Amino acid sequence: MINGAHVIIYSRDAEADRAFIRDVLGFPDVDAGHGWLIFKLPPAELAAHPTEGEPRHEFYLMCDDIQTTLEGLGARGVQVDVPVTEQSWGLLAAIRLPSGGELPIYEPRHPLAKDL
Repeated sequence: MINGAHVIIYSRDAEADRAFIRDVLGFPDVDAGHGWLIFKLPPAELAAHPTEGEPRHEFYLMCDDIQTTLEGLGARGVQVDVPVTEQSWGLLAAIRLPSGGELPIYEPRHPLAKDL
């Protein structure tokens, strides 16, 4: 029986991004050995979208109130790379990881499978 999912973010500075996820985002972690942190994620959802291009995978954080969340992250020094835009499915923005990568975050305006 499937009992979870494991998400991987590839990074040019994994150590800095791990510290950010632990210290700034506040995700609890376990050390899998030699400082290799694995983080507990909030409840998650999975969607399959059609594409004409090469198949790819994406990872988004979700929040209840994007303005309040971004303000709180900004107070902790997090850079908002992509300002909030309204999509048909919610409010979308992206924050900057220490490695330079973007991490999308959104306030959903669709029914939530995680609430089932």
